[in-house]
Amino acid sequence: MSNGAVLCLMGFLFLLFGYMGVPVTFALIAGVLVASSFTPISMQSLIGQLFHGIDAETLLAVPFFLLVGELMASSDVARRMIQLSQTLVGHLRGGLAQVVTLFSMFFAGISGSSVADVAVLTRTVAPEMDKEGYDRAFTAALIACASTMANLIPPSIMAVVYGATGNVSIGGLFLAGVAPGVLIGIGLMIYSYFFGPVGVMKKRSPLTEVVVAARGAALPLVIPVIIMGGILTGWFTPTEAGMIAAMYILIVVIPVLRPRHVLKLPSDFMYAGLLYSLPLGAVAGASAFGWMVAYLRGPDIVATYISGIAGTDGAMIMFLLVALFVIVGDFIDAVPAIIIFMPIITKLTQVGNINPLHMGVVIITTLVFGLITPPYGLSLLVASKYVGVGFGRAVLRSLPLYIVFFLTIAFTVMFPKVVLWLPKQFLPESVGCFKSPTGAGYICPP
Repeated sequence: MSNGAVLCLMGFLFLLFGYMGVPVTFALIAGVLVASSFTPISMQSLIGQLFHGIDAETLLAVPFFLLVGELMASSDVARRMIQLSQTLVGHLRGGLAQVVTLFSMFFAGISGSSVADVAVLTRTVAPEMDKEGYDRAFTAALIACASTMANLIPPSIMAVVYGATGNVSIGGLFLAGVAPGVLIGIGLMIYSYFFGPVGVMKKRSPLTEVVVAARGAALPLVIPVIIMGGILTGWFTPTEAGMIAAMYILIVVIPVLRPRHVLKLPSDFMYAGLLYSLPLGAVAGASAFGWMVAYLRGPDIVATYISGIAGTDGAMIMFLLVALFVIVGDFIDAVPAIIIFMPIITKLTQVGNINPLHMGVVIITTLVFGLITPPYGLSLLVASKYVGVGFGRAVLRSLPLYIVFFLTIAFTVMFPKVVLWLPKQFLPESVGCFKSPTGAGYICPP
């Protein structure tokens, strides 16, 4: 069989097994094993690649960020941040809808997990929205869309996986993800204000209530400062930052704010470990899948096809990749998608002379959109289940919100200077800058 035929067979088998209900990890491995029988690759090499894919120290950041999100969600400490959001934007039109978005921006700086965000909001804010007459389909759609910011605003689990797989600065990806993350938040708040349900109009909270709420949420809001402060100053790696954040919650936040929750910590650790097993298995399977794609020269085939349309125009290449990943994200989880397609992304980054950090943020922002699109739509699926509304109805109410994501993706592609401004200021080496020979400042590529 030709390389192209083997590639098609491998992809077809993965999708077939996936639609038959086989877990993603095993569907990936099955596709690779069958396809390898038509190549000289030995079984030992494939098994070795499975372990090689997860043998990365930077991936250890993922379980710690998952643990941080689980501890914040299960201990109910996140409710204090919801109260702060309520005092800040609860008086606006569609007050609770505004609270959902603002809280998601706060919580995104702590967990890096969209599922954790959905779990907190559906347990706390969703019942209140139901009492105030909000349509449940809108509630599920908004919560799912807002939760996507957890994969953009640092710390982001997607950024950790992308950086570890593509050899791109994770700290730089964290900082570059702030711009699209905030844009999505602002877009959702604007939509909720002008086009969403009115809700119950409330009085503006006096300054004293804002101060009290801010004081109550101060301890959990220190976590983003610990994570990003440690990374930017060079004190911690992303893995160490996740570890320090988890220790801070265990030693300071929970004993001070929810001391009784200490008895439930063993179950939190077990659940976080269970959550980590899902992406870890997907990373192993996707690593073998991506390695096989590279062996069969898939990146060259795809890069030749895309460059034949876009030439070396970086923006056009990224828009074509956006179109590809909008489709891919509808069927595959972001973590395996990043690993499988990384050889193709790397090849096209070189063809278009694109900054790797810029390309990374564009790909992550696009894959985030897949969390709210059918048939996969993990965040939307979980939100609709917890809120108690049909998935189809939630999808229909999500359609107008898709415009926010399309505009954000287009902005991220077209304005790299804005997206890369924060990394350039705080981690200049992550965008390709190097220290001036004179010792004063950095010299950056155009």
